[in-house]
Amino acid sequence: MISSNKNEKQLVKQLLAGDPAAFESLVGDYQNLMISVARAIIGEAFADEVVQDAWMSAIKALPKFESRSSLKTWLLHIVSNGAKSRLRREKRQLSLDDGWQSESSDKFDGRGHRYDDVLPWEDDTPEALLANQELSQIIEACFQQLPALQRAALTLYDMEGVKMAEVCNILDISASNARVLLHRARTTLHHTIEQYRNPK
Repeated sequence: MISSNKNEKQLVKQLLAGDPAAFESLVGDYQNLMISVARAIIGEAFADEVVQDAWMSAIKALPKFESRSSLKTWLLHIVSNGAKSRLRREKRQLSLDDGWQSESSDKFDGRGHRYDDVLPWEDDTPEALLANQELSQIIEACFQQLPALQRAALTLYDMEGVKMAEVCNILDISASNARVLLHRARTTLHHTIEQYRNPK
């Protein structure tokens, strides 16, 4: 993984010089993360195409890259924009952020994490494992139904460990908006888990 600013500047020089090994290194470092972001926003069907377009856009735009953000943030920003544009074209949703159900905020701390233990994953009896497999499928279905920006924020921050400032840059949103998106996504998922554990 590219680490220092100096290494990144050297890599950019190599990329601009058309060094195939440099490009291969870049793809190896960021392809999977780019796919994750694209899938979160546009879904499985168009993710590969969006990422392919993002690489083409990045290659064309590379001479204008000014290192104001890291290469990773820059690439993910291109993917995010491409996926959101594709989503609008597909008209799969009227809005990037609709259709969530709220839950009492007193169940969450200041960072949006639950105070109570939502699910004990350490159970390893066959019955518990089967139940967890079923729950995993329910959670995945719920995740796929989240609005695009909620999925993207959750993917980047909770699943990929991207810092909040980077998430904001990648998705073109404010910190407060990012926190709201995360809260809504987590709330919906927690609500789904609670419904599974305590059916009425």
